[in-house]
Amino acid sequence: MKLSLNWLNRYLSAPASQEQVCTLLGQQGFPIEEVEQLDGVPGGDVFIDAEVTSNRSDCLSHIGMAREVAAGAPDLELKQPQISIAESDTAVDSLTSVTNDDTDLCPVYTARVIQGVKVGPSPKWLVDCLEAIGLRSVNNVVDVTNFVLMEMGQPLHTFDMDKLDGGKIVVRRATKGEEFTAIDGTKHKLADSMLVIADASKPRTVAGVMGGLDSEVTDSTTNILLESARFDQLSVRTTSRRMKLSSDSSYRFERGVDPRGVEIASQRAAQLIMELAGGTLAKGVIRVGEDEPQPKVIALRIKRCNDLMGVTLTPEVMAGLLNSLTLDAEIDGDQLNVTVPTYRSDIQREVDLIEEVARMYGMANIPVNDKITLQVRPSQENLKARKRLAQILTAHGYCETMTFSFVDPKRGMLFVPKGNQPLEIGDERRKAEPMLRPSILPSLMVCRKGNQDVGNADVKLFETASVWSRDPRKSDSDNIVEHRELGMLADVSNPQLALRAMRGMITELVERLGGDAKLEFTATDMPCFSDALAVTVNGKSVGVMGLIDKATQDAFDLQTPVIGASLVLQPLIDLYPAQRLVGALSRYPAIERDLSVLVKDEVTWDQIQAEVLATRPQFMESLDFVTTYRGKPIPKGIKSVSLRLTFRDEQSTLRHEQVDGQMKSVMEALTNKVGAEIRA
Repeated sequence: MKLSLNWLNRYLSAPASQEQVCTLLGQQGFPIEEVEQLDGVPGGDVFIDAEVTSNRSDCLSHIGMAREVAAGAPDLELKQPQISIAESDTAVDSLTSVTNDDTDLCPVYTARVIQGVKVGPSPKWLVDCLEAIGLRSVNNVVDVTNFVLMEMGQPLHTFDMDKLDGGKIVVRRATKGEEFTAIDGTKHKLADSMLVIADASKPRTVAGVMGGLDSEVTDSTTNILLESARFDQLSVRTTSRRMKLSSDSSYRFERGVDPRGVEIASQRAAQLIMELAGGTLAKGVIRVGEDEPQPKVIALRIKRCNDLMGVTLTPEVMAGLLNSLTLDAEIDGDQLNVTVPTYRSDIQREVDLIEEVARMYGMANIPVNDKITLQVRPSQENLKARKRLAQILTAHGYCETMTFSFVDPKRGMLFVPKGNQPLEIGDERRKAEPMLRPSILPSLMVCRKGNQDVGNADVKLFETASVWSRDPRKSDSDNIVEHRELGMLADVSNPQLALRAMRGMITELVERLGGDAKLEFTATDMPCFSDALAVTVNGKSVGVMGLIDKATQDAFDLQTPVIGASLVLQPLIDLYPAQRLVGALSRYPAIERDLSVLVKDEVTWDQIQAEVLATRPQFMESLDFVTTYRGKPIPKGIKSVSLRLTFRDEQSTLRHEQVDGQMKSVMEALTNKVGAEIRA
């Protein structure tokens, strides 16, 4: 922040010296980068350049810095300028109108009209103030807006009313390719993501960045429209970088301006313009957008503050330190209730207030301990679960990846959930990959392609990360769908073996994370998959697994077939820790019976398993899938499925004749229910 010492002293109850200002600002977190004695100013002046962190936008003004100086000096007080404006009987809305078509990018826009101004040179005091910080004097109207900008930190703009087509303001996004000539003479073609302040026909300024040449105030201007507004920080930053234009205004809008300062700065500028350029101010102000917000109240625990700082301060001392910064602190038992002004956007929670107490108390006054006391706490269950999950996957030969969150839209669209829409950003830096990934699988497939290019084979990959999409059925403020996902991808040599291996992997994950959790696999049709199974845990759908189809494989230029799984992570994490029942080993031997049946291709293992379990064999201990066979001498469209049934009696040794009847019931059920032919 570039400061003039003389200008800064306008807002202090008594003049502060250069040494005092530099010392106080340095102690309070604003290191001084440059100090220069200015010649040619009666009484002398000093230029001071102080570093201001990006979160302290309230200090990008002389009043903001004067507030900090006054807070650190007990003998100084902050003096705010007295604002008084006289209005005519002509209503402002009879002279102009404002339409705000994008309140997301422009939450507040205000307009005042001053008629009959006489534009000319600025008085010496104003020229001295601006030149002391390196600004060039233009004329009395433009200089006032620059003065208020550096005084209060609120950017302003003045239009020549007679140059506005229709005499009105329209806040809107630019149309793609729309042309704009900036006040510095440079010509630009605008993108449809950029916000502009237009009249009835064309853009007059790029919102928050720079004014236009066509509507600037000149010596012939007699009627002006005074703009004071608040623009979206990210929008201004993105537009400024894309156009390669920056200004003192964009610098402040990017960091955020005081919502309540919009109106105060407008009144201050109107007052000074009429003092220096004459004219009459139309009655009222046009305000489009949000109402002024109310200051928030944050509770600060006395003990918590002292514990973090490592000192013992009384509530009265803490309240005094905060009040010196114009933070209204009231003692309420063992805490302070602090009213935070809207210009302190950096203070959002209790710890921010503690930082302010420490800063004003003085870091040099806080003792440094030789030892650090650490309190050992048990690991959180969700962290244990994630660690266990990673251990299981790596034990099976999977390598964990960390891939980028953005994907190519052509590839990403393949994985957008049905009914949802992709989520993209308008940042020019992400031209090739502007889409936030809707699934981890496209990221893993890109990673697999990289391994393919360097000759790696038999690749197995997994990753846990966030995925995004947009649900158009919800409101604009609540339509972004985000969750963490577990993605797995593996090379395939034998499709059936790969399906069984992936299914077994997921089964093991669920069993080791959740013990007796109910896991189900159901055949389903899913985009990007040729053979897919929907995965359900305890009745809740968690995702899908299956073979990636040929079209998707080709879209990623993969030469090797792959199998993938996309599972919502949180339901798996919630299973942990597993609750297990432990029993004694059986004293009696088991009897195993293998059974092979011929069924149609469309009959699934789940159907076969369900029919076997439905017969409720009395002594059956387990049912396991063995293999599937297709080929000679089995007819086309038919497959042979082999299963193994294990029987055991916990009370005595089981005899084969006891099992024969149960096996007969099973074979009859398979024959009648799924059309099976008993093979062996």
